[in-house]
Amino acid sequence: MTVTASHTAATGTYVPFYIPHLTGREETYLREAFETGQLDSDGTFTERAVALLRRLTGTPHALLTPSCTHALEIAALALDLQPGDEVIVPSWTFAPTASAFALRGAVPVFVDCRPDTLNLDERRLEEAVSERTRAILVMHYAGVACAMDEITAIAGRHGLPIVEDNAHGLAGAYRGRALGTFGIMAAHSFHATKNIQCSKGGALFVNDPALYERTVLIRDRGTNRYQYFRGEVDKYRWVDLGSSYLLSEPLAAFLTAQLEELPRIQRRRREIWAAYHERLAGWAGRTGVVRPTVPPGCEQPAHIYYLVLPGPDSQQALLAHLAEHGVKATPHFQPLHSSPAGLRYGRTAPGSCPVTEWVADRLIRLPLYADMTDSQVDRVVDALTSFQPRPARRPAPGHDDRKEMR
Repeated sequence: MTVTASHTAATGTYVPFYIPHLTGREETYLREAFETGQLDSDGTFTERAVALLRRLTGTPHALLTPSCTHALEIAALALDLQPGDEVIVPSWTFAPTASAFALRGAVPVFVDCRPDTLNLDERRLEEAVSERTRAILVMHYAGVACAMDEITAIAGRHGLPIVEDNAHGLAGAYRGRALGTFGIMAAHSFHATKNIQCSKGGALFVNDPALYERTVLIRDRGTNRYQYFRGEVDKYRWVDLGSSYLLSEPLAAFLTAQLEELPRIQRRRREIWAAYHERLAGWAGRTGVVRPTVPPGCEQPAHIYYLVLPGPDSQQALLAHLAEHGVKATPHFQPLHSSPAGLRYGRTAPGSCPVTEWVADRLIRLPLYADMTDSQVDRVVDALTSFQPRPARRPAPGHDDRKEMR
């Protein structure tokens, strides 16, 4: 009998791609927010959530936002980008990583990803720099750090700021330093699919103190209302470009409950990630499936466990095979450099992006969430190891580089 998703959901054996984790304190904190009447923003729970983020990462300033996208938009405004300015971004990332800067009239310049970590390839970075380049944007895919030593050195040689899209990387680190603290600013996501979530939310870490006051103004509609409430001005006025980038206090209350449970959430997610990595090693080695690479010095937060299959036909075949066995897996990004908007608003750095194109047609993400049971992990592993992908027709771009890059 073919096992369908609806059948397994009904019998309780279906393994969804994710289930948003609840700690048990969200309802209590929401009730507190309602009882105190703090329903707008920047209240007690915002202060508590910001304090937890600062303690966790060491960032000097964190501003809660409605999403990671909004945090990136604040960063783009704070950089004072002008039409025609260029921002280097990876092609292997989510659309807002580029669109937040294109909204300011800047041109995203797309760079290929590494064949091992799938992060922006630092070897392709310097050739993308031009006299119009104003910033370098990195995204730590799956929470595995980019090669920040090399990228920071290149940025320094050219006098360029770094902005981090750290949507995947909260609780990750590079050489003992928290992700989100390398750039002058860093955007974070608290979407329902993330390790820590409040349905929809985000944060901007401001690591350059000279930018902090400006980002506060931008976040609050371009007004100096914050200074007014601190008693620094007698009236608040429109003083800069900006928008309403404030997270509501009830969502900050929800987020506070999540952040307080981060160690426990991370322990379970890392157990699941490690179980996948160990138990799939033999099958992956026999079939040519590539498991995630975590280079030395990188501490990853177990946000995503992915597999890269030998061929594009295997991607769709495996997704269908898993669905038949009651497991929901998904592909991920499509290349930005060849997307309709990417072709319209951006340009591709020399050398194009062959690794990104290869990966997009072959990668799948497995279920991974804090409430996942051992039996559900067993189900995913059993379903995977009963699948035989077709052999690769040609080697992956950059295949010979993988050992060297580690």
